[in-house]
Amino acid sequence: MASWSEFAAAAPWLAREIRALVHQYGPGLGYLATVRPDGGPRVHPVAPVVTDQGLFCFVIDSPKRRDLERDGRYALHAFPPEDSDDEAYLAGRAHPVTDRRRVARVADLSRAAPGVDWRLFEFTVDVAMLTRYPGSAPAPTATRGSGPRPSYHVWRDPAHRRAAPCPGGAATELTDQVQ
Repeated sequence: MASWSEFAAAAPWLAREIRALVHQYGPGLGYLATVRPDGGPRVHPVAPVVTDQGLFCFVIDSPKRRDLERDGRYALHAFPPEDSDDEAYLAGRAHPVTDRRRVARVADLSRAAPGVDWRLFEFTVDVAMLTRYPGSAPAPTATRGSGPRPSYHVWRDPAHRRAAPCPGGAATELTDQVQ
């Protein structure tokens, strides 16, 4: 499992583009999927914090936090841009941050409210994907196979690589573009 900084060193362009989509409105905005006790998905909006040192999220006492404490698997999807259908997706494992100085630094950066029952989690990156759609948002009447096709940029942690299909069924290597 790669840290954000390891991912960014291995795929700097992709990391910059994903970070830009996560923070396109200033604070990070996205949807966090966790694994419920019954194995089903749970999705909530969150405010992730991407720094040069890591990918973090403060999580209040909630079912989502209990999901992460029990089973750290996550998927994070950036909030969609207003002017395109571009997408940023990350998946990996969340780990509680226990170093008080590190928690304080991230809390200061993100202006996290003091006195709230939140816990800081750091997310590792097993898979990162950026989808870029040509031009503006596709017309609602567009059908599969019509018009320009999106490009997919995928990175998988080499230490955690699995043969998993990508969109269109093609497996990709480090930051390949799939058409």
